Amino acid sequence: MTEHPPGDPADTAAPGRDETVEERADRRWSDLLQELRVAQTGVQILFGFLLTVAFQQRFAELSGTERHLYATSVVLGAATTGVLVGPAAMHRLLTGHHLKPETVVWASRLTVLGLFLLLCTMTCSLLLVLRLVVPDAVAGWLAGGLVVWFTVCWLAVPLWAVRRARSAAAARRG
Repeated sequence: MTEHPPGDPADTAAPGRDETVEERADRRWSDLLQELRVAQTGVQILFGFLLTVAFQQRFAELSGTERHLYATSVVLGAATTGVLVGPAAMHRLLTGHHLKPETVVWASRLTVLGLFLLLCTMTCSLLLVLRLVVPDAVAGWLAGGLVVWFTVCWLAVPLWAVRRARSAAAARRG
């Protein structure tokens, strides 16, 4: 296995992989691009939908709270789009500067931030739509329940998988 300085992103290469810092960065970049393609598609559809809402006839009937929820959803959707497109812009601007490992680390951080902003965007959007079809209290509980669901799917399950893998590795070691 190639040696990496402590704290280097490549220092945590999976056992059994023999790759250089650059090879690991290329692999991680490719993985990240696939993840971003999935997230960006959903964000673009949601954001496109949000942009059309203000032009619908019923928009004038929204209460002040619903208009605030709408505005918050649009701003969060724009912020989410910006953050999830950020890695592509960063890659383009840093290409040729021999900063691929650093680019991957920062792009990964932007992606995590983008997922958090997506959670916020979806929460506001769900709350807005649900307030229009069910009583406010029910809308709040449903939106809150979905926040918990997304948190379980996007955070708890991956963290559980890491913990389980570490426990299994520790048990194999002794």
